[in-house]
Amino acid sequence: MTAPAVSCRGLIKRYDKVVAVDGLDLEVPAGECFGLLGPNGAGKTTTVEMIQGLLEPDGGTIQLFGLSWDGHEAELRQRLGTALQETKLPDKLSVIETLRLFRSFYKKSVPEETVLALVQLQEKRDAWVNKLSGGQRQRLAVACALVCDPDILFLDEPTTGLDPQSRRQLWEVINQFRARGGTVVLTTHYMEEAEQLCDRVGVVDHGKMIALGPPRQLIASLGAEHVVDFALAGVAALGDGDLSALPGVTRVNHQDGHTRLTVQHVHQTLPALMSLVGSRNVQLAELTTHHATLEDVFMSLTGRHLRDG
Repeated sequence: MTAPAVSCRGLIKRYDKVVAVDGLDLEVPAGECFGLLGPNGAGKTTTVEMIQGLLEPDGGTIQLFGLSWDGHEAELRQRLGTALQETKLPDKLSVIETLRLFRSFYKKSVPEETVLALVQLQEKRDAWVNKLSGGQRQRLAVACALVCDPDILFLDEPTTGLDPQSRRQLWEVINQFRARGGTVVLTTHYMEEAEQLCDRVGVVDHGKMIALGPPRQLIASLGAEHVVDFALAGVAALGDGDLSALPGVTRVNHQDGHTRLTVQHVHQTLPALMSLVGSRNVQLAELTTHHATLEDVFMSLTGRHLRDG
């Protein structure tokens, strides 16, 4: 049997009295795109850095393709491609010179021009790094991770701060890498990104894995396909019992003055909600509806947004 691309058991990392990763288990089959989701400080980056051998765990075991960092570091370094949350590249090197530098670190590699075409930076091949836009720098960082023709690609918040077009260009690069049989492990707090790219996601909070599965399966666990989000004017409130009794409502959550109803059929819930509001002589300040997302899964599990620290 083929060993998993990533296998972690009981992973622990402490910083003084803070437990950043708390007994986390994880297995990623070869060829899968796996996403770690969670708010800032949840332990995502710490977990990925331990898996990559950049941090020493305080407990637990890590294997990549059946090999451990203890005794196999040189071999594993040749098989990993990494794009960190922020990659510092030499400003006065050109794009092509940067790729040549990174390519020189590996026994197996991909021609620079091939990687340039993959990340759509051919027209910038002779431009200095400090002349690139934020999106172009991110694509160059991913190119540096791909130039070694890795078996597994680690991406830590790869599209943070990018405009929608640059984000989708990077998604295409990741999909092409997947199509060639590569494994991807990424961290993100963009729900659309996780739903578009990942075969499975793990939701991490306070260093623990609190949910694991394919995105659509986790969303289906809410028991409904839609969310009604509303806020009342002033200090008015409606009881959870009344809200839960509305047709189609499966969950009720509150945060920051807003109430979120997870519902099966919006067309049934909304008229009943408006009737309830009118009967209680209160007024709506805001009202929106949307299809359920991974953000709603996290809210139902923790009562917080994924973007919250």
